[in-house]
Amino acid sequence: MKPTNKGKWGMGKRICCLGLTLAALLSLPSCRRAEPEETPEPTHAPVLTEEEEQRGFILPCYPAGGFHPITGTNRLNLTLAPLMYRGLFALDQTFTPQNDLCESYTVSDDGLVWTFHLKVTTFSDSTPLTAGEAAASLELARHSSRFSGRLSAVSRIAAEGTTVVVTLSKPNGALPTLLDIPIVKETDDPLRPLGTGPYMLAETEEGLALVARAGGEDLPAESISLRSIGAGDDLVYAFDAREISLVDTDLTGTSALGYSSRFEMTDYPTTSLLYVGFNLRSGACREAEVRRAISRAADREIMAQQLLAGHAVASTLPIHPGSEYHDATLAAGLDFDMGEADRLLTAADWQISEEGQRRKGRSDLTLKLLVNQDNTYKVTVAEALAASLRELGCVVTVSKLPWEEFVTALTRREFDLYLGETTLTADFDLEALLAPIGSLNYGGYADGETTALLEACRSARGEERRQATEALCARVAEEVPILPICFKNGSLLTQWGQVSGAAPTQRDVFAGLENWRINTP
Repeated sequence: MKPTNKGKWGMGKRICCLGLTLAALLSLPSCRRAEPEETPEPTHAPVLTEEEEQRGFILPCYPAGGFHPITGTNRLNLTLAPLMYRGLFALDQTFTPQNDLCESYTVSDDGLVWTFHLKVTTFSDSTPLTAGEAAASLELARHSSRFSGRLSAVSRIAAEGTTVVVTLSKPNGALPTLLDIPIVKETDDPLRPLGTGPYMLAETEEGLALVARAGGEDLPAESISLRSIGAGDDLVYAFDAREISLVDTDLTGTSALGYSSRFEMTDYPTTSLLYVGFNLRSGACREAEVRRAISRAADREIMAQQLLAGHAVASTLPIHPGSEYHDATLAAGLDFDMGEADRLLTAADWQISEEGQRRKGRSDLTLKLLVNQDNTYKVTVAEALAASLRELGCVVTVSKLPWEEFVTALTRREFDLYLGETTLTADFDLEALLAPIGSLNYGGYADGETTALLEACRSARGEERRQATEALCARVAEEVPILPICFKNGSLLTQWGQVSGAAPTQRDVFAGLENWRINTP
């Protein structure tokens, strides 16, 4: 059974029964377009035992890992963080920042100094939020493993009266998209700071729980029980046994867990980009025409909707199609087209030989494609791309390597192309991929015009940023230093019929919680 997406960008709710199967996906011979399949809707809910019917709304946690939303690393606890903590801004499903704890802000003419005015609110102990605590939280985040990357251009954070002033070493016109960082008030317990969110952590007679704060009449539950979870298999068992109500997961991840019970699923957009990188220093991919041809031979829709089981959104640009900065007109002109791929190769003097292979002079068009063998979905995507390229007469070898060998081969540039994945920041900064010293620029790409466009895009705001992003994407489409495939979706799994109204986002699966309806006995 193949799930289908409902709603824009694949964010609709879907029904899953007995998990997802790869067998059908692995049998696909190549990236040929297919008619979308419909998923039959189930006619009745699963039969529950009396014990299952008595359970309420319960969320998983890992108490030993602590609940600090900035320094913590446990994914279960970080998923709970938005219920207890809020940031200056919150990102919606289009990655647009919405004011949260920030009332308003101003920016200096040079774009380096941002002044944020805070809303009047309180922490869960009823003490008021202060600029000092907000600044301290951002400073802590600036030196944390989780947030330091996105704040690398911040040179100073200071509290000035009722405002927080952030000074940058280089302009970033989209700084608010990076400031959905939880604001906390530290306590004697370093693992359990206080927050300004709708719930607070509490010890009850039944155990650890999230209890609604005063004024939370619009919340769907006054109290949410927490169940302690150990290893990954415990999470799968607890969800399949209906001992917990929801799970946030990446169903196409390398360590994706196999849920087998019947559940409802709501996908949401993320900035996790699946892409193909090229060796621009040696081999056939030094030629821009060859890279353009490979790009047109990639059937992204098949890859996203079939090979990734619908848990992705195809994209010819390195900007999510749901973003306001996505250029739909430019993107449409880069779609899958084997005829155009053939024309580009022929125009570059790669002719078809009598043996049916692309040849220029005495050289065949040979390509080595690297992929991490630990992720079955990625291997399937790589094989599909290789099949399309073979149809064009290319000689393609797919090299499937374990993770450490894969990374070593990338750093040694032992490839013609590779299938990679990275999670971009919400401002879609492409410096790591495209700048000459970018940490993910394994192919050795260096182009002065692209570097200038990166800087212009980063510093611009509003309409100027849209124009700068369009110019950058046009340059990427011309040069093709990387080949975007798709942006992956995250998946919120909930027990059958227990939750309605969910509209998760990448950073907050509980976004719009006041619109949820939780059905409990």
